[in-house]
Amino acid sequence: MSRRALLRGLGGTGAAALLAGCGVPPAYVEPGDRAGRDLSARDRRLTFANWPLYIDTDDRDKSKRPTLDGFTKRTGISVRYTEEINDNDEFFGKISPSLMNHQQTGRDLVVISDWMAARFVRLGWVQEMDRDRQPNVAKHLDPLLRTPSFDPGRLHSVPWQSGITGIAYNRRKLGREIRSTKELWAGDLRGRVTLLSGLDESFALLMQGDGVDITRWTADDFHRVCERIEGLVRKKHIRRFTGNDYIKDLSTGDVLACQAYSGDVIQLQADNPDIAFVVPEEGAELWAESLMIPNLAEHKASAERLIDYYYEPEVAAELAAWVNYVCPVPAARDVLADSGDEELAALAEDPLIFPDDVMRKRLQIARDIRPEERAEFAKRWNSIVGL
Repeated sequence: MSRRALLRGLGGTGAAALLAGCGVPPAYVEPGDRAGRDLSARDRRLTFANWPLYIDTDDRDKSKRPTLDGFTKRTGISVRYTEEINDNDEFFGKISPSLMNHQQTGRDLVVISDWMAARFVRLGWVQEMDRDRQPNVAKHLDPLLRTPSFDPGRLHSVPWQSGITGIAYNRRKLGREIRSTKELWAGDLRGRVTLLSGLDESFALLMQGDGVDITRWTADDFHRVCERIEGLVRKKHIRRFTGNDYIKDLSTGDVLACQAYSGDVIQLQADNPDIAFVVPEEGAELWAESLMIPNLAEHKASAERLIDYYYEPEVAAELAAWVNYVCPVPAARDVLADSGDEELAALAEDPLIFPDDVMRKRLQIARDIRPEERAEFAKRWNSIVGL
């Protein structure tokens, strides 16, 4: 199951909503209070929390993770790897009490989606990384991912994997190509289109379909799109709003076109080559799920070292070949292309893993929803999803 396809981000729940709401202190942590005593020099271990199915495993022994084992063999640093992140808000609720009370979380490294990463940065809950310890990150991080609005310069975050929210469709059953978001509203697709239910997952692509620059969209842009979508729902043009269950609908042909994630479509295409994925002419959202070091982490230097290890092109290529999301290390493409393995070489040519120049020009990172906007926008969006 895709991390992006899990139901999450419907405006914030639990602790996330409380901290984003009005009248509640944001629990901001000043820069001078974020660092703890770093035990990396004498305590050769770290704890790494990630999403399920988001790292390479050995084909014969699923308990082994070759790239992670390679890091331990090279450095002598053992890694306690947990697959405990199933939902951004749920994980926020799990560790927020420690962070707001200036306590250790028990984790040295976490991976969260960019819209949640924005919240952590605003709250001052993650530490700035020492790029002098991360020459591979400085050299190989994809330029498209270097300057998100929530973390200019990527001082507090480094993409683990990236992906594209675009359009998937059944080419054979539809009988034509789709090139534009606006084509989703064509008459022959009435009742055969689905959109993503999550506010953070859905809105950017829809705005781009209206010609909006999502790096600096406004409230007026948002409400204009909502009006359009609400009208399409009432006319029953949009079949429903989905989580990852769009995969089943698309595979069976119940749905002919939908909002989708690039990584999911790669997996679908292995069984059904009629499924196509398109980055619309108006553009698509490029997103990332990023590595971050929580406040008071006890093994910060070791965590920084692990991050930099995954930005070696050879390691990034090995991870990309297993995960099949957009690789944040473009140099990994040459490693796969020159591997001598026909299957790996084919991955190097897949624009959903290594976007080509035409596709890259259409990709943007959306500015995140600000705390003062979230309650209003979530209420509006969820009212449409619930129609």
